[in-house]
Amino acid sequence: MVLPQKPNMIVCLKLLLILIIFIAIKSKANEYEFTPYIGYMFSSDLQQTDSSAITVSDDVHLGFAIAWHESSKGRRRGQGQILINYVSHKFSTSETTDNKFDLIYAHFSGVGFYGKTGYITTLGLGFGASYIKSSLGDSFYPSSTIAIGTRYLVSKDLTLVTELRAYATLIKEDDNIFCNNTQCLALFDGAVWLDTSISVGFAYKF
Repeated sequence: MVLPQKPNMIVCLKLLLILIIFIAIKSKANEYEFTPYIGYMFSSDLQQTDSSAITVSDDVHLGFAIAWHESSKGRRRGQGQILINYVSHKFSTSETTDNKFDLIYAHFSGVGFYGKTGYITTLGLGFGASYIKSSLGDSFYPSSTIAIGTRYLVSKDLTLVTELRAYATLIKEDDNIFCNNTQCLALFDGAVWLDTSISVGFAYKF
């Protein structure tokens, strides 16, 4: 009997790219944006099997967004957005050092614009998935994200974007990617994994 395999990450990213193209074609947007991001991500703690805390490192993260604007009577109301973010966290325990795990966040968000045309405040809310991979296992989890930020118009086609964002990932109680049959490096501290990030990027209109 052949057991079903977990989804391949490359396949999932290809499906996400197809979704991006489909949404962009179907939307009634009059312009699109590509935004590369860089920033710093602050992590929750893990715990050991004896319930003592394991400090997880705060690390640089990289990401990009593809967005399409929605306008009404010549005024931008906001945008739809596909956002991908990647970070690699590190942690050490009393028994092991230099452990790490990678996270990829993929979310579809709605972003509202508030304020003047040249300098505006943004508020975003999104839903999607988190992919977490350690040396002992990997898994996909449902997640959501909320963000507040600013947009400063540098030129006709270039906008400086800043953002404060939080991610919440729902963890399965019986699914721990830090354990196998012989060892358990760490455990999730609760059913929700939280990450927060501060980011800056440049949005290119096309």
